[in-house]
Amino acid sequence: MKRVNIIVHGSVQGIFFRANAKEIAEGLGLSGYAKNLPNGAVEVVAEGEEDKLKELISFCKKGPEAAEVSKVDVKFSEASNKFEGFEVRY
Repeated sequence: MKRVNIIVHGSVQGIFFRANAKEIAEGLGLSGYAKNLPNGAVEVVAEGEEDKLKELISFCKKGPEAAEVSKVDVKFSEASNKFEGFEVRY
C-alpha cells in the first residue's frame, strides 16, 4: 500500500471537486480525504494500491467538468493506514 499527497492548483474550489474526488476514490477502494486549502488549491490525500492511486491522480489532473486545473503536485510515501474510508474535510 502507498500514500499519495496531491495538491491541485487552478480554479478548483466551489465546483464540487472534493465531492467528485470522494466519489472516484471510493469507487477505487481508496481511503483518505479531500479538502480546500486557504490559497485556493485542493489537497487530496489517499492511500491504497499504487495503480488505483494513479487513476485518482489522472482524475485530479483534469477534475470535474467546471474545473480549470493549472498544476498538480504529487508526492508518494508509505501508507499510514490511519484512514477509515474517504471523506471531504472542511
